[in-house]
Amino acid sequence: MPNNIPFLHQRHAVVTGASRGIGAAIASALAHAGAHLTLIGRSRDGLEKIASELSPQARVHIEAVDVTDNAAVHAAMQAAEQALGPIHILVNNAGQASSASFEKTDLAIWQSMININLTGTYSCTHAALPSMVQAAANGTPGRIIHVASTAGLQGYAYVSAYTAAKHGVVGLTRALALELARKNITVNAICPGYTETDIVQSAIANIVAKTGKTPAQAREALAGRNPQKQLVQPEEIAQTVLWLCGPGSGAINGQAIAIDGGELAG
Repeated sequence: MPNNIPFLHQRHAVVTGASRGIGAAIASALAHAGAHLTLIGRSRDGLEKIASELSPQARVHIEAVDVTDNAAVHAAMQAAEQALGPIHILVNNAGQASSASFEKTDLAIWQSMININLTGTYSCTHAALPSMVQAAANGTPGRIIHVASTAGLQGYAYVSAYTAAKHGVVGLTRALALELARKNITVNAICPGYTETDIVQSAIANIVAKTGKTPAQAREALAGRNPQKQLVQPEEIAQTVLWLCGPGSGAINGQAIAIDGGELAG
């Protein structure tokens, strides 16, 4: 491909949870790399705002969908394919965290965390896969990327349901990578540590309310898990997505890549 043509030129990428934070950063990075985008999220207003900020060269399709609604997800993927053609890249970023001791984690909290973080990932992947398999058979490699968490690689207290769901995402990644290895599609997970997002802002507010710490102290406590003593930035996760979609990434398959400043290195 000529040097002046972006490496994801006219590839169709679907990003879930795209209306803010990590999803918005990923959408921006993919658009600048030449991809056309389907943005999925619950807030149409939020998606439209992100779409308006993307590279003007990118064609953008929006689907306001809750990823826990399996039928709606399948309809959205079909609409995305009709709008922008076969799906080549799927980034499952939609997720949510809820904090409670295990004793106070009732079935509603448990099911909510499994539904949004694990079953939502299943539904989006299951719905997009037929299009991706066909595109890959026609010569365009497929890339499935799950945004998991370091909670998918180790235990964290007071987020047992979230941790279980993210462990499930990592397990799904590894199983699906083996199934699709001969189909020209790779499947990987990205596992960020505490990241500068609304979820972390909620965690900070929760710490303040329960401990009496100041917001600065609460933020420092979360960042303190990272040996670099800082929160991960959404753009760092977006750059990892680009790497996994880029030239020469075909042998990266079934991996759970920690972006945590070295938190899990010890």
